[in-house]
Amino acid sequence: MAANLGLTMGLLPTWGDKWNIKWGRGPEIFTPENARIYGEWLGRRYIDAPLIWILGGDRTVETDTHRAVIASMAQGLRAGDGGAHLITFHPQGGQTSSQYFHNEEWLDFNMWQTGHARNRDSYNCIAHDYALTPTKPCMDAEPGYEDHPAGFDLSNGYLDDYDVRKSLYWGLFAGAHGHTYGCHPIWQFWHPYREGVTHVRRHWREALTLPGSGQVRHARALLESRPFLTRIPDTTLIVSKVEEGSHHVQATRDEAGTYALIYIPSNRPVELDLRQLSGAELTAWWYDPRTGTSKRIGTYSNSEVVTFTAPIGGPDWVLVLDDSSGGYPAPGRLV
Repeated sequence: MAANLGLTMGLLPTWGDKWNIKWGRGPEIFTPENARIYGEWLGRRYIDAPLIWILGGDRTVETDTHRAVIASMAQGLRAGDGGAHLITFHPQGGQTSSQYFHNEEWLDFNMWQTGHARNRDSYNCIAHDYALTPTKPCMDAEPGYEDHPAGFDLSNGYLDDYDVRKSLYWGLFAGAHGHTYGCHPIWQFWHPYREGVTHVRRHWREALTLPGSGQVRHARALLESRPFLTRIPDTTLIVSKVEEGSHHVQATRDEAGTYALIYIPSNRPVELDLRQLSGAELTAWWYDPRTGTSKRIGTYSNSEVVTFTAPIGGPDWVLVLDDSSGGYPAPGRLV
């Protein structure tokens, strides 16, 4: 069904409590020996399926045996599918796969679980893995889920679409190759006749229409409307203080300087050094991360340091700066 819909599945061979029980139900059934056999069997079975293997399952690697189980399962998958699929590792909250397996040949890209706090500095997390050697792609695979109690504490309120957008753009503009959207009622498919987890408050069908779920696609549309594989993180464009929390400003640009994208999560003015961008003249746009629409706001000389203040109706916006000679379409539109 996934193939028919053009989807690629992130498939977990096992949840974490089957190799490190912690708070789960277990039992711990895996050893390095049977993990490899199981991995090879799975690799052969799903060799033609559109999927990415995600090892781990929300657990910490605490012993040499844990490490050996995960490595053996990965080696089995490689033996079974001949390297047909990417492999990564889903860690426990506040951790990254690079802590345990960055130098493993089988780990194709790194996953963070930055967790479910409000204003988690995911930009620093991604920047950490982005800078590692050898270079591997990285992403925030479990940021704060929409409609999840912030920090697991009801007194902090629930995470909303604004929180979703902040972690989304902070991560992508800090160098992540992708991002995960999650929703608290949906992951547990909660309805009033079953026991809920962590103060869930609405039916999963109602949660399908929460605003964040319809907004994450606008980030993809924005990135794909400009050269994607030449994009690098670069906060040196920002002359003013980058701030922390809800005021943190994050910037990314084309390697050659033909465009820049700056995520501004609040209405505080942001001072930018345009001299790092190419072209004598720059076209500026405001891109609305809620609707995927853009508005052209004028042209500027690339010899200037300019202060920009986001328009009303936010709180967050993306400022897009293009080399006017580049012929780029309106942000979010594909040529």
